[in-house]
Amino acid sequence: MNMQALMKQAQKLQKDMMNTKEEIDKTEFVGESSLVKVTMKGTKEVTKVEISHENSLEKEDIEMLEDMILLAVNEANKKIDEMTESKMGKFGNSMPGLF
Repeated sequence: MNMQALMKQAQKLQKDMMNTKEEIDKTEFVGESSLVKVTMKGTKEVTKVEISHENSLEKEDIEMLEDMILLAVNEANKKIDEMTESKMGKFGNSMPGLF
């Protein structure tokens, strides 16, 4: 295989990787834990936090609520990582440090 063909193949791979990463970045992921729902972009930027108003919370419930928010954010992050691995894993380690 000549060098020009290898360069074209590498450029196509890079373009495919960037398109896939862009798709993930634009996707919204939702993590939920009891009273809390957190929405994040694929960039791991939290875009929305929703607390259920079905149950009235007392001051002593704040610590529990903080734990629920933490769990929901971590769940959303895990979903982002899973999709990133699923979609970007096909590229292998051809461009380390990209994601």
